Amino acid sequence: MLGRPRPDQDLPNVLKLSNFRPIYKVLLELLTVIALLKPPLPLDETARLLSLNALRILDTRPEERYDRITRMGKRLFGVQTCLISLVDGNRQWFKSKQGLDACETDREISFCGHAILDEEVLVVEDARIDSRFADNPLVTGEPLIRFYAGCPIHAPTGHRIGTLCLIDGHSRTFTLEDERTLKDLAAMVEEEVKMSSQATVDELTQIANRRGFNMVATQLLSLCRRTNVGAELVVFDLDGFKQINDIHGHAAGDQLLKKFASSLVKVFRSADVVARLGGDEFVVLMATSSELHDGTALDRLAAAADGVHWSAGSAKFAPDVHGTVEALLDEADARLYERKAERRMDIPIRSKS
Repeated sequence: MLGRPRPDQDLPNVLKLSNFRPIYKVLLELLTVIALLKPPLPLDETARLLSLNALRILDTRPEERYDRITRMGKRLFGVQTCLISLVDGNRQWFKSKQGLDACETDREISFCGHAILDEEVLVVEDARIDSRFADNPLVTGEPLIRFYAGCPIHAPTGHRIGTLCLIDGHSRTFTLEDERTLKDLAAMVEEEVKMSSQATVDELTQIANRRGFNMVATQLLSLCRRTNVGAELVVFDLDGFKQINDIHGHAAGDQLLKKFASSLVKVFRSADVVARLGGDEFVVLMATSSELHDGTALDRLAAAADGVHWSAGSAKFAPDVHGTVEALLDEADARLYERKAERRMDIPIRSKS
C-alpha cells in the first residue's frame, strides 16, 4: 500500500516547506526580539555613561539621603515599589529601593531603559496591554509589573543617568498632578546627586551644612507646597557655647557639637532633614509631623543630649508666607531669640517652642 504523500512531495524544490524552515527560525527569533522591544540606546550614550561613571555612585552602599526620597515616594503614591535606578551599560542598578530585594536587573528588560530616552515622565498604566512591555519577563513573571511611572534624573552635566520610578502589581491611572509630584521628587534626587560632588557636608559633625540644607530643603518645601503636605522647621543653638570654648578650649566645644549633632540624628526621623548651619546653630526640617508641636521630639532630644543645654525656635511652613527656605528660617530664628530674651543668658535652660 502506498503511503500518504507528503504535503510538499509534488512541489518544485524551491517551494518545498523544508527549504523555508531556516527562514522561519530567523523570522521567529526576529519577532521575539520585536515583541520584547529592547530599549534603544540614547543618542548621547557614550557621553551619558562617562557622566554616570564620573559620579562614582555605582555599586556604593545605601545612603539615607536617597532612601528618604524613595520612602516618601512609596508612601505618597501608595505603590508597592519605589526605586532610584541608574542605567549602566548593560544593567540598571538601584541606588535606593523600597519594596524590592534585587539590587540590579538587565538593561534589556528594563522599563527605565525606555524612560531615559525622553525628558518626560514615562507612564505605563497597564503593562499587559502596552506593546512595548506586554511580553517582558518582568510582566509575564515575577514581580508581575502592571503599573510603571519613571521620571528621568540628570547628572550635573545634564545627561539622563537613570530614573526615580514607581512600580505596582495593579494597573492604575496617573494624573498630570501625579507627574508633577514625581518630578519634584526626582528633582530632590538630582540635588542629592549634585551634593555628592560638592562641599555640602559639615566636616566636623558629618551632617549637611548650610549649603546642603538649602539645596534639599528647597526641593522638599516645593513638594510640600504642591501636595499640600505640612512641614515644620526648628532651629537650635547651644547655650553658653562661647564660654565653653573660652574656658575648656575648642576641642571640648567640638565634642559638644558632635554630641548634639548625633543626638539630632538619633532622635528625629530618618526622613527629616538635619543640618548644621554654622557655629553652634543647627536646624531640622520635618514634613507631615506633629511631634514637634506636641513636644515629643524635644523631650526625646533632652534625654539624648543629656548635659548639653540648648534653645529652640520653630516655624510652621505657610506657602503663602514662606516663599523661600530663608523666609522660614528667619521666622524660626526670630522665635528662638524671643525665647532666649525671655530668660537670663547666664542660666542655661532648655526651651521649647
